[in-house]
Amino acid sequence: MSPAAPAADLRDWIVGHLDPLEEGGGAVGASDFDLSPHARPAATTPLTPASVLVGLIEREHGYSVLLTKRVDTLRRHAGQIAFPGGRRDPGETPWGAALREAHEEVGLHPDFVTLGGLSSPYQTGTGYLITPVVGFIRPGFDLVPNPDEVADIFETPFGFLMDPANHEEHEREGPDGEKRRFYAMTHEDRFIWGATAGMLRALYTRLYGAAVA
Repeated sequence: MSPAAPAADLRDWIVGHLDPLEEGGGAVGASDFDLSPHARPAATTPLTPASVLVGLIEREHGYSVLLTKRVDTLRRHAGQIAFPGGRRDPGETPWGAALREAHEEVGLHPDFVTLGGLSSPYQTGTGYLITPVVGFIRPGFDLVPNPDEVADIFETPFGFLMDPANHEEHEREGPDGEKRRFYAMTHEDRFIWGATAGMLRALYTRLYGAAVA
């Protein structure tokens, strides 16, 4: 279904392609190593569970995706674009963590979010297994960035992010000297890359059936 379809129809269609919440996230479905399988580490240590909120906001032009720019002073992923999210507390559900982190990072109250389901679990090169939780955000909310974590809050059109013509492949040299490829999406002056772009690509794959290349 086209991302430009009526919101109600598109919402039901998206939910139909997600895993139910009660499944709680399964095995790794995508990773930072999809384009660089040679760089995948041996599975010797457990991955740290984490969650992000893939927040779809209903606007006049269609859905947009809630994203943040991390502050430059963070120890990891400083200055990068990310979904609201973080590691899960012991006993916490994936969606509970996603809603909690969104409230802590950008002040989004959970009452504005209707949970739709889970996208493909994503393994990062830093040892996390992230469960993307898709939620539909109704307008009327007020957002306030947590100054310790978030430098900026913005929205990017869902249709742009779900258009494979906008899925770029880039290459960089890692700390070990090996070259690694990754997905990126550039919208206006925003360079979305790394795990965030990888999770968006995985969501596109889940919704539209394209094989991860």
